[in-house]
Amino acid sequence: MATMTKLTTSEQLHTALEASKDKPLLLFKHSTRCPISAGAYQEVMSYLKDQPNEAVEYGLIHVVEDRPVSLEVADLIGVQHQSPQVILIRNQKPIWHTSHSNITSDALNEHLQQA
Repeated sequence: MATMTKLTTSEQLHTALEASKDKPLLLFKHSTRCPISAGAYQEVMSYLKDQPNEAVEYGLIHVVEDRPVSLEVADLIGVQHQSPQVILIRNQKPIWHTSHSNITSDALNEHLQQA
């Protein structure tokens, strides 16, 4: 099973974005207070358990607890903040993103197998 690295500081975020030059990064922005986000979290975890692309790094941002980092992502890569949200980043640029009930294990598999 692939693991997600929790990003809680601006420094961690910048390091992860810089590393996307070598290895694509999937960021999952998750609200621990939202039932829709809880469902999306289960879909992401199912993907990571069953069929992860090991050539991709996985990052987790809790949008309530680490709000400054969550908002900084939107500013740095130009993708409007939503929650829950997944953003696939390569070379510090978003190449795919989706949110809410569109976050499914199948959608992740489809977009990440070619990452």
